[in-house]
Amino acid sequence: MNADDKHGTPRGIREVLDAHLKCRQAGDLDGDIRDNYHPDVALLSAEGVHHGTEAVRALAGVLRRYLPDGDYRYRQVLTRGEVAMLIWSGRCADTDTKVHDGVDSYVVHDGRIVAQTIHYATAPLSEHPA
Repeated sequence: MNADDKHGTPRGIREVLDAHLKCRQAGDLDGDIRDNYHPDVALLSAEGVHHGTEAVRALAGVLRRYLPDGDYRYRQVLTRGEVAMLIWSGRCADTDTKVHDGVDSYVVHDGRIVAQTIHYATAPLSEHPA
């Protein structure tokens, strides 16, 4: 899939976010970057300010170190115009790690993610088992 539908109209924010989350659940980082991110995307996280699809790849790698099996729960997606917020959690029994308060925000323009903020905190599963 590309940034435009079959009629040449850019995908809406919910379509882009749904495609992004589907790719991430499937472990398809390459497809996610190809189909959903603008090449000059800006990313802001506790790791700093980064630009471009290589930054998407690098920050996904940071999260993968905590949750190598990619067991995520998407709790809520809110959208308004070109802005969205995702509330999520994740867990990995192998690393005894839980993300208990993930919150990402997105700006989508012309069918691509052009900006994203990423925040999450990790803790041992024993501290947040549910």
